[in-house]
Amino acid sequence: MLTPAFTAGPEQFFHQIESITKSHSLRGSDSLSRLLQYLAKQSIDHPDAPLKEYQIATEVYGRPESFDPQSDSTVRVQASRLRVKLAEYYAREGAADPILVKIPKGSYHLVFEAKPVELPPQPQAVPSAQPPSSTQPLPSGVAVETASRMGIAVIFLSIGLMTALLVLGAVLWNRKPSESTTARFSARNAPPSLVAFWKPFTAGVEEPWVIFSNAAFVGRPETGMRYYNSRQDANSAVYDHYTGVGEVLAIHALDDAFATLGRRILVKRGSLFTLDDVKNNNLIFVGSPSENLSLRDIPGTDEFVFQRVPSGPREGDLSIVNKHPRPGEASSYLASPSAAPLTEDYSVVGLVPGIESGRYVIILAGTTTFGTQGAVEFVCDQAAVEKLLREIPGSSAGIRPFEALVRVKIARGVPVETELVSVRVR
Repeated sequence: MLTPAFTAGPEQFFHQIESITKSHSLRGSDSLSRLLQYLAKQSIDHPDAPLKEYQIATEVYGRPESFDPQSDSTVRVQASRLRVKLAEYYAREGAADPILVKIPKGSYHLVFEAKPVELPPQPQAVPSAQPPSSTQPLPSGVAVETASRMGIAVIFLSIGLMTALLVLGAVLWNRKPSESTTARFSARNAPPSLVAFWKPFTAGVEEPWVIFSNAAFVGRPETGMRYYNSRQDANSAVYDHYTGVGEVLAIHALDDAFATLGRRILVKRGSLFTLDDVKNNNLIFVGSPSENLSLRDIPGTDEFVFQRVPSGPREGDLSIVNKHPRPGEASSYLASPSAAPLTEDYSVVGLVPGIESGRYVIILAGTTTFGTQGAVEFVCDQAAVEKLLREIPGSSAGIRPFEALVRVKIARGVPVETELVSVRVR
């Protein structure tokens, strides 16, 4: 879509799209680059044809013909991410570009606009010593400072300041870490142990994605809910928009830790996770595979594995199986029984290589929501991370993939203490 009185043509538009896809803002994000290129081609070649979510999902992301936009929000999420990336691009690398590319809310057609041209400053008006009478013509270039004009000037000045503040706020909100965030990082004196531990997730340009669990449930809160069972429940009865208290507080802890490191995180619920995310991003998974089902599709832990107890008094309970117990270690670990107050849980903290070279995945998961919270708080705590790094040979030169088992003490639904039980270096 072209704005009125805009004379640039398709060649300039495609050149602008190419500049954006090759920029740091979209580097490493193939899915967003493909989306932008597709939207550009459709918008330029077929400006009057409707561009629907179903069309984008099937032609860009390879979704099947049964794709349902109501239950799968992949396209909406990706479009939202692309809007943020465009704002970042024009706030930094593309600040001097002559063409603006926008995706209006509620539409997938791109809008191409000419960059506003700043006018040269006008000569300042010289006030008259004595304002001329209303019957006299006003001298050229002379301003009359009457009360009404002063009021209008104040109004326009206020509007200008408000607009500038809004624009500045948008830029600051959407920008990537830069010199100012580096200064904030230094000012907050991030502990060296946290810097070393999280370096795989802070060294690059892209922010890491935090994928939190939101298990599939059936039923209603007012009548009772339980986990979805594919053998007996219809898909239409599934609700996948719930998550645990521990996961919510865990994301808060991660956000605070990354702010200390001068970075930020991006958050997505597990049901919206795609394999494309694995290829293009560093990922932080929050929640066990029993609820964060997307963990089943990625490289996981090998030494400490989540499994249901097959038989006995705790049959069906989620446990962490120790595949190669060392002397003094148990073969499996469970939280407090469901019939007793929850005072203890166990968690896995695992750093594994991603599918693509140079990408990493960290898994932070307990057998309960509070165990998950404890795992996240463990890797955000300076003393705990220092102890963990001492157990990983050569971590001073760069942390290596590892798996760790953590015991979490819980009081009244709050993790109050964590203890490192065992570590395996991959």
